[in-house]
Amino acid sequence: MAHDVVIRGGIVVDGTGADARRADVAIDGDRVTAVGRVDADGAGHAIDADGRIVTPGFVDIHSHLDAQIGWDPLMSSSCYHGVTSVVLGNCGMTFAPVRPGQADVLAAAMETVEDIPASCILGGLPWSWEGFGGYLDALAAMPMGINAGGYVGDVAIRLYVAGDEACEPGFRATPDQLREMARCVEEAMEAGALGYSISRSLFHRVPDGRNVPGTWAPPEEFYAIAEPLGRLGRGVLESAPRYNEVETNAPRVDEELAWMAELSRRTGRPFSFNLQQIGSLGSHYRDVIRLAEEANRTGARLRPQITPRSVGVLFSLAANTLIDDLPSFQPLKPLDLQGRLDALRDPGVRAQLIADGAEADAGLFERMYLMPADRPAVYDYSPADSVASIARSAGVSPVEAYVDAMVESNGRAIVNWPVMNEDHDAVRELVTSPTTIMGLADAGAHATQIMDASQPTYYLAHWVRDEQALTLEEGVRALTGDTAAFIGYTDRGTLRPGSYADVNVIDLDGLSLPLPEIVRDFPGDIPRFVQKAHGIEHTFVNGRHFMAHGEHTGELAGRLLRLHEQ
Repeated sequence: MAHDVVIRGGIVVDGTGADARRADVAIDGDRVTAVGRVDADGAGHAIDADGRIVTPGFVDIHSHLDAQIGWDPLMSSSCYHGVTSVVLGNCGMTFAPVRPGQADVLAAAMETVEDIPASCILGGLPWSWEGFGGYLDALAAMPMGINAGGYVGDVAIRLYVAGDEACEPGFRATPDQLREMARCVEEAMEAGALGYSISRSLFHRVPDGRNVPGTWAPPEEFYAIAEPLGRLGRGVLESAPRYNEVETNAPRVDEELAWMAELSRRTGRPFSFNLQQIGSLGSHYRDVIRLAEEANRTGARLRPQITPRSVGVLFSLAANTLIDDLPSFQPLKPLDLQGRLDALRDPGVRAQLIADGAEADAGLFERMYLMPADRPAVYDYSPADSVASIARSAGVSPVEAYVDAMVESNGRAIVNWPVMNEDHDAVRELVTSPTTIMGLADAGAHATQIMDASQPTYYLAHWVRDEQALTLEEGVRALTGDTAAFIGYTDRGTLRPGSYADVNVIDLDGLSLPLPEIVRDFPGDIPRFVQKAHGIEHTFVNGRHFMAHGEHTGELAGRLLRLHEQ
């Protein structure tokens, strides 16, 4: 028989952890129909995958594309990196439930927590819902390039039930309020929510500086609110945890792991939560993994969620720069990239910037690393890569070295300031632990600050191909079968007959990352970082050819994934 699509002669890595093997893959409709020897030609589409690996589409369980999905059906930059399914609503931050007329409250909170402009959120979504089910219905009506499902968030629930009072550090929910919050969770689960997410991070604040609702809630409140997940027997839990004390920054890992483990045991549901190596907290990441393993031996199901590289704040001449605070740079701030470049090339402007920066803290530039424009992006640095070291080698000040780098690259060079996962050996421990799970790509968030949506490309290129810290089979499973099974995306994350035809064809040897770049494609001409990939040659979503060599084919076959329909 003829098939809709045949991917011929590739090395199939099926997402289960099974050995890679040379095989053809046949697709009919939205399903994989054969993996092995396929004699018939593809009636609609044939791809020669000789020398390429063929994998399931990647499943990203930690995105913040909740708003961007409203105006960007590709959900970039995820689409460039083989991601075919994402999870919205992480870290307690969701857009439902919401009281009529209070969309601005959730939009403002999302802006301060995730650096997604509130004006884009309010203008880019219809805000036609109140409950979470209505929100999912609105998403289902939108065109999508990739699949998406979402958690219901604790922050939205608390604001819906208790209003602004929920932001107060001393707020404690009444029994009636807890019952109403639990009812919101149950309604969301019945509508197809993937689970219930929470924020406890000290970095997450509402616009007036208070921490988001739930940060200071006693664990008993979460036990009550999440109760429907246990009774219904479905859904997962997710949290941005609080690992440190407020005043002293002392670790409080034991206390945070204890309540999460207890919530997982009480509900019987899997629980994933953010984990990065943080210099100020020492080896807390090891304690988290150890305590998670201990809890799992006593009935919990904890999966610390990690990212495979340093998390860094990015600086581009087209957006935020290293010299934003210099007096002589203030007239340049309103200018576009070309205007700024023209100014930097003016000898008088250049001299004044260098003079203004003469007293800048040199120590800060020791932690800022240049990503040159003429080579692929790298995320593991030596001291020689710092702006300070480059300046010393040239016999100039750090500000002068920075200005020169911007001019010489026509503004394309990027500076990266790693703030988490700075220790490469620590990241190796995180990615090779059998207890952790891949996540934290944060796609859609931190628009002009961070660009981590490219993590699948980096993970395969760096940890699998270059470092060989994991086998190819282990690496692909971590991005596909493991994350799909955890979140409840059935028939996704694997390549076998009957699976949904979310498929990647990848040139493993050719995988690399170009530098992130600033584009202005958010509503209102607002800037954000995007990052593409080399080596992700083809991506199919639900059997349709979605991306080809980094370009959108025009197909939009993504779907809203509701848990009860999986």
